[in-house]
Amino acid sequence: MGAGRLYVAVAAGGFRRYATYRTATAAGVFTNTVFGLILVYTYRALWDERPHLGGWDQAQVVTYVWLGQAFLSTLAIGGGGVEGELMERIRTGDVAIDLYRPADLQLWWLATDLGRAFFQLLGRGLVPFVFGALFFPVYLPADVGTWAAFLVSVVLAMIVGFGIRYLVALSAFWLLDGMGVTQMSWLVGYFCSGMLLPLNVFPGALGEVVRALPWSSLLQAPAEILLDHGDPLGTYAFQGTWAVVLLGAGRLVQSAATRRVVVQGG
Repeated sequence: MGAGRLYVAVAAGGFRRYATYRTATAAGVFTNTVFGLILVYTYRALWDERPHLGGWDQAQVVTYVWLGQAFLSTLAIGGGGVEGELMERIRTGDVAIDLYRPADLQLWWLATDLGRAFFQLLGRGLVPFVFGALFFPVYLPADVGTWAAFLVSVVLAMIVGFGIRYLVALSAFWLLDGMGVTQMSWLVGYFCSGMLLPLNVFPGALGEVVRALPWSSLLQAPAEILLDHGDPLGTYAFQGTWAVVLLGAGRLVQSAATRRVVVQGG
């Protein structure tokens, strides 16, 4: 099997694996829908007081809310990606088995996470988004080109999200328990991705800083394309640059870890 076919098979396996958790998926759909409702009414109250806050109207920000609920598990902004399993394998020493596979460690876990992300997008993210579009006034582009550009940005967001979480997972090579780093990553991810509040409403220097960080690639960047407030090519360049930087950093840390660190538990 060629290298490309191998990683496609790994991604497909990741998709099938998460598709078996039907009860958890249904519970997740319900949870995301409920939280979406809470956020929609909160945001609508805020936009009633401050119309066109951040340059968006109320329909656009409602769309943003439901998009965030669709992406929460897809991009594992609050956890739930493959990083938990990888950290456990590092802790127990089972990662040594992974290193003996005739496959690249980073690409193996990237393919697995992409399979997981695509399932979460379709299985858990689509229903809340459709629900929001049916029961609330939302902004949805009419042309196919905008949707295609949006989907490309979503794939890049998946890769950037994995790059961040892979670095978090590799910290387990040096730490007895990576839970602290993981929780800090969740908090930063929620704030800097725009999950709590769109980044375009952040004032002054703070807004400029958070929009330059990799987390803005996750939710804010695809949302701006969908809402006709972003340049697709510029967005791709931004996301692609962060994807290369993060994956490159992960490669360097992985090399240092596997060369110099004794696997914990092994």
